[in-house]
Amino acid sequence: MVDPNFKSKIKTPAELKALLGPYPRDKKVIMCHGTFDVVHPGHVRHLIYARSKADVLVVSLTCDAHIGKANFRPFVPEDLRALNLAAFEMVDYVVIDDDPVPLNNIADLQPDYFAKGYDYVSNGVPQKTLDEKSALESYGGEMIFTPGDVVYSSSHLLETAPPNIALEKLIVLFDAEAITFDHLRSALDEIRGLRVHVVGDTIVDSYTETTMIGGQTKTPTLSVRYEGQRDYVGGAGIVAKHLKAAGADVTFSTLLGDDQWTDFVRDDLDGFGVTTNAIVDDTRPTTNKNAIICNEQRLLKVDHLDNRAISEKIQARFHDAVRGTDTDAVVFADFRHGIFNKGTIPGMVEALPSTVFRVADSQVASRWGNILEFQGFDLITPNEREARFALGDQDSVIRPLALKLFKEARCKNLILKLGERGLLAYRQRPNLDDVRSFFAVDSFAENVVDAVGSGDALLAYATLAEMATGNAVIAAVLGSFAAAVECGHDGNVPVTPSDLRQMIDKYERRADYEE
Repeated sequence: MVDPNFKSKIKTPAELKALLGPYPRDKKVIMCHGTFDVVHPGHVRHLIYARSKADVLVVSLTCDAHIGKANFRPFVPEDLRALNLAAFEMVDYVVIDDDPVPLNNIADLQPDYFAKGYDYVSNGVPQKTLDEKSALESYGGEMIFTPGDVVYSSSHLLETAPPNIALEKLIVLFDAEAITFDHLRSALDEIRGLRVHVVGDTIVDSYTETTMIGGQTKTPTLSVRYEGQRDYVGGAGIVAKHLKAAGADVTFSTLLGDDQWTDFVRDDLDGFGVTTNAIVDDTRPTTNKNAIICNEQRLLKVDHLDNRAISEKIQARFHDAVRGTDTDAVVFADFRHGIFNKGTIPGMVEALPSTVFRVADSQVASRWGNILEFQGFDLITPNEREARFALGDQDSVIRPLALKLFKEARCKNLILKLGERGLLAYRQRPNLDDVRSFFAVDSFAENVVDAVGSGDALLAYATLAEMATGNAVIAAVLGSFAAAVECGHDGNVPVTPSDLRQMIDKYERRADYEE
């Protein structure tokens, strides 16, 4: 039976040193150290053997900040890894090591024994193990190795079938940050009435439904029958609609062509309550992306667009709009269809009022945008591809990549979108290697109908929640929930606070074992 007070086994190095007392001591202490990302049978066997050799078993964990041997690792955050180990009866104490190697903890705690797995000697003794051996021998400690020929790899298990522990990670994050599900509900109330000015490219997303007739016999041409077409305001327009649905007072400055889509966009946004400042350029079309769908499969996409940079005359109109709109926040929603580029961004940024909350998002599927062109913003929300392009880095694993982007962007908050893997966030802290400077939130999308547009929903709710609460965790979680809701919709459909309250209620019930 698990001790209901097992959480008390988790100690700081200073607390543990006081509990164990100085070496030598009457009760023998054995220490194990590792990542323990997923505790598997090999780990359990190792811990049982170690506990049999001493009176007290201390398990030391490598902290999140120093794990970088594979992408998206650790899979399980350090607080949850510590809880997993503390729940074992054979484990007496758990300590999270803030250093990359356990040498300082060995020197401070001075265990009688330090246990290593058999795989550390099966192919020769590595230098790190020799360093640990030297630290032990300096005061009289001893290293022992677990016998046996069965070694299980956490990495292999994770790559084969990663477990869904999104809720467990969220609970541990909430505990560490003193956040509850009620804080999420309160944030949804607090965002109402905030004024937001969205500046960005409108995209009309069309879905042409067809059914298969057959193929031509002489040419490889598919023949389909037209069944209908659905049109949605997308791009920066759906960002504005998400913000309005959340309860914000939204102004939207955008570029439209002089064509049949102009009235469609204006009528749609006006009907939704968005104040639209449409700057018309009669030399280009309104961007329209038409997905041709047959029997629920996408055959191809036909785009009507002109990605030329806007003229100096139109730039001036955007500068006037940015400078002259009375607002609490400005969101630059960059889809790289003419408004934003290396030449226009400096003037746009310079036009920003000094008091507004500044947000930039670069959602670029078929073109390249550089999120680093938006320097010193309060929040940026790129995806992994955009981050790698901006940094010219295709090799780094995710956390170092995010940290590098965070530093180079000089932003206050970064949400790095990772698709089905959720997000990784950085926030300003005196020490960016501190575990509280970054955190991960897994994806909560359970029924993915159409993932397109999920980043827009995340951007809208994360922006408003960060403005209202100043809490990066609340902002990221609400943004993640909004993205999950959007994934369940076919087409760009604004996410409402009611949608999010249902998500909050559902996961709170699961956290309380009621569902």
